[in-house]
Amino acid sequence: ARPAPGPLAAAPIAGLDALAQTLEEFRAWWLTEPSLDDGQVAGRLAPRGAEGAALMVLVDHPEAEDRDMLLSGPQGRLLAAMFGAMGIGPDQAYIAACLPRHMPLPDWAALDAAGLGQVVRHHIALARPQRLLVFGRHISPLLGHDPAKSAEPLRQFVHENASIPLLMAPGLATLAGRPRNKAGLWQAWLDWTG
Repeated sequence: ARPAPGPLAAAPIAGLDALAQTLEEFRAWWLTEPSLDDGQVAGRLAPRGAEGAALMVLVDHPEAEDRDMLLSGPQGRLLAAMFGAMGIGPDQAYIAACLPRHMPLPDWAALDAAGLGQVVRHHIALARPQRLLVFGRHISPLLGHDPAKSAEPLRQFVHENASIPLLMAPGLATLAGRPRNKAGLWQAWLDWTG
């Protein structure tokens, strides 16, 4: 009897040893590099915002409803309402996703093994935000955190001699369906920015 096949591993992302050195070059690479998504380039969305923003928002992937702009669907409207309550203008935030297009149920461990974590960490370093707000606790391994070694959530993103204050939050889809989580995030935000 043959053993059952294991899960398919994601193909390694090409060019990890020579990633773009500017945010503009990274955005172009993000939209066109075939190995970033098993050869699929259609439906990708670029991050938006300016380098050095007061806040960088990182989500797992674009919404299924996104067409021309990252987070332009219901989750984006929720985020815009949160920005209003937080006193953050549209030009004060840099918005990015870990994946270039919507991907239901991604295998995060396989994607990290293929090099996605390195890409995400490099992206944050290029964006140089003053603070980092991450929606989706499953993203923390891509940021270099090993939940098996520490159950404590990340509080700082440390990469290439830079340290950025970090707040982990439930995913936007989770927040939209659970008002109690919104209240918890609001209190965490006040504590974090207080």
